Amino acid sequence: MSDPVKGIEIPSFFVCPISLEIMKDPVTLSTGITYDRESIEKWLCNKKNNTCPITKQTLTDIELTPNHTLRRLIQSWCTINAPFGIQRIPTPRLPISKSQILKLLQDSKTPNLQMKCLKRLKTIVLESDMNKRSVEAVGAADYLVSIITNPNSNVTSSSPTGEFDNFLTAVDVAVTILYHLHLSQTSLKTLFGNNGEFVDQALTCSMQDESRAYTVTLLKSMMEAAEPVQMMSLKPQVFIELKRVLVKQISQKATKAALKLLIRVCPLGRNRIKIVEAGLVPVLVDTLLDGNEKRVIELVFMLLHQLCLCADGRAELLEHGAGLAVVSKKIFRVSPAASERAVKILHLIAKFSGNTSVIQDMLQLGVVGKLCFLLQVDYCGGKIGEKAREILKMHAMVWKNSSCIPDNLVSSYPS
Repeated sequence: MSDPVKGIEIPSFFVCPISLEIMKDPVTLSTGITYDRESIEKWLCNKKNNTCPITKQTLTDIELTPNHTLRRLIQSWCTINAPFGIQRIPTPRLPISKSQILKLLQDSKTPNLQMKCLKRLKTIVLESDMNKRSVEAVGAADYLVSIITNPNSNVTSSSPTGEFDNFLTAVDVAVTILYHLHLSQTSLKTLFGNNGEFVDQALTCSMQDESRAYTVTLLKSMMEAAEPVQMMSLKPQVFIELKRVLVKQISQKATKAALKLLIRVCPLGRNRIKIVEAGLVPVLVDTLLDGNEKRVIELVFMLLHQLCLCADGRAELLEHGAGLAVVSKKIFRVSPAASERAVKILHLIAKFSGNTSVIQDMLQLGVVGKLCFLLQVDYCGGKIGEKAREILKMHAMVWKNSSCIPDNLVSSYPS
């Protein structure tokens, strides 16, 4: 083939069969086909493929073998054609091999070398997606989990001045590496199933906020891959640690991950009660009071609705001085989805916890007026309008003729 700009004939075997560009770093797969390293890595990693693009054979080994002979031929050709403006391709840096990774893992089992080896492994993982796949392929994930779940592996490292901000434990580094590996669903499921202590230890042993944020996001991914029976066995301490993450507001990403994790596990087994007993309901109400990020508020309402399906959850919401008020206040102010959840929460309160005190509070706090206004504007559509109508009918004897309802809303009260 020829270069369309310079008109120079390029030998066809110099061209990568995927990108159709001259190869800079030719490597050969186990199938015997040679590709440019960058192109085949994109194929294998970014597109999550495990087959050879040309032969379509499944790859049992993703090791890329440098084709030194072809690279030297390409470089010689570039040198010969330098007068025509062809630049010589620089010699590529040798990538990390599986044998090097395995040696690093073995060396890290020596206590005085552990932190050095873990930091080097972290650097390797952050370098490229192909390195991530290689590290996962040699079973590094299991070893990293063993560091997290083994109290004796808590080797530490700090700055020369001993400042706490730079204090790291082996657990922190192991969690960071696991997070950046972007493990497959199969690996995540295996890790969760084989290491029952991982969830507890990862949350409680991480010292730095950044690694705690990584832990929560990693756990969310693990829960998405886990079986329901596995999620039923979560210990109360897990929910206490997740509460701390929400209270500290480490980052928006960590907050959202914690909320999504809680939403996923809440309906299973006794998790709903465990979440309530961990003190999450007051924290969620405070988040509604202080927060203004739309997605976070929507997630809080989803979780609150789940928790209010049980008597203890409703009691915790009502015990908070601003509980009813903030749920009502957020109607119309966030999104239709948030408003829908808010009305569903009020429906549960009115139906199952509507004693004399509660229904008077709903009146005094303007909840009843807000529901009447919702019927006027038909904000959320038919279903949520029906929920609002049901709430108003439940306690019509107390609410309908109350002076607390503005005159312009009395006509909206359902007959």
